[in-house]
Amino acid sequence: MTLVRYQNQLPSLFDRFFNNELEGWNRNNFSDTNTTLPSVNIKENTDTFEVEVAVPGFEKSDFNIELNNDILTISSEKQVNEEVKNDEKITKQEFSYQSFTRSFTLPELVDEEKISAKYENGILSISIPKKEEAKPKPVKQIEIK
Repeated sequence: MTLVRYQNQLPSLFDRFFNNELEGWNRNNFSDTNTTLPSVNIKENTDTFEVEVAVPGFEKSDFNIELNNDILTISSEKQVNEEVKNDEKITKQEFSYQSFTRSFTLPELVDEEKISAKYENGILSISIPKKEEAKPKPVKQIEIK
C-alpha cells in the first residue's frame, strides 16, 4: 500500500514523459510565487508512514497542516522584511516571500486521530500511523490434531 495513489498506467506514464514532462517541469516543481517546492521523502514501515519535507529557514509557526477527507495538505507562507535603520538609505531592496502547498491522498487504513508532526533542523516530519488492521500479522502456526 502506498501513501500517494497514482491512477496512471504504464502507457500513460510514457505518454506523459514524451509529450509534456519537460514542459510541465516548471509547473510541477515551482509554486505560484515562483519559488521551488520543497523536496519530500515518504517512508513506510510496518506501523507508520513518515513524510519528511525539506524546509530549512522556516519556523514551526510558519506551517499549516490540515487533514480534510483523506487529503493531507502541508502549506506555508513566509514573508521576510528586513528592518531599515534611520541612518540607512535603500539603494536596492528585494522582498522575500515564500509560499507552498503540498497535498497527499492518504490510504483508508491510516489512523487519522494519531497523526503527529515535528519540525527540527530544517525538516518537517509528519508521522502517519496505520490502523491495527493494516499492520502485517505474524505467522500463526496451526496445530494438527
